[in-house]
Amino acid sequence: MTDAPDLRIDSGTGRGVLAVAVLASGVAFLDGTVVNAALPAIAHDLDASLADLQWVITAYLLTLGAFLVLGGSLGDHFGRRRILVYGLCGFAATSTLCAIAPTTGVLIGARALQGVAAALMVPGSLAIVQASFRSEDRGRAIGAWSGLSGVSIALGPFLGGWLIDAVSWRFVFLINVPIVAVAVLLALRVVPETYDPTASAHIDWLGGAVL
Repeated sequence: MTDAPDLRIDSGTGRGVLAVAVLASGVAFLDGTVVNAALPAIAHDLDASLADLQWVITAYLLTLGAFLVLGGSLGDHFGRRRILVYGLCGFAATSTLCAIAPTTGVLIGARALQGVAAALMVPGSLAIVQASFRSEDRGRAIGAWSGLSGVSIALGPFLGGWLIDAVSWRFVFLINVPIVAVAVLLALRVVPETYDPTASAHIDWLGGAVL
């Protein structure tokens, strides 16, 4: 655990921490919507059925929702920055796998793994904001995190449509890689490591898997 939260939102470090949190959650939220615009192109390129396309969307949302609580618990126990960075790296790897998927089966499996990685990122991004900023600035920081992360949801269809028309549906996933790279570099440089000293030493791995 670090010292008491003391970051100011208008400081360089504070802005860096907020940027990491927004990038991490934003890219996860973005992939929940941007893929919708790519479905017709995916169906044409991979000869996907309607059921296949439904699973391309559902596989990601299912694992993201199922492992969200477990991802938060891992961050509290092992370090929020550490788990966030692991999630970001996993998200980049699985996004690349999605982009090069030769079949719908591979794409669906990669999307499920992508959701697991996102579940390590989203709860950690908010927890880092809460644990890093001083009480006077915490409300503004959380508001900025929420608002800027939400923008990614609205941008998803527009960004997806442009990438599909300009390049290929596969770049809907590849666009995540440079975003994640920036987030990882910033996280390692400016984000303080924090833990929850009250977190239980026991992690319910079985419960997370069952969900």
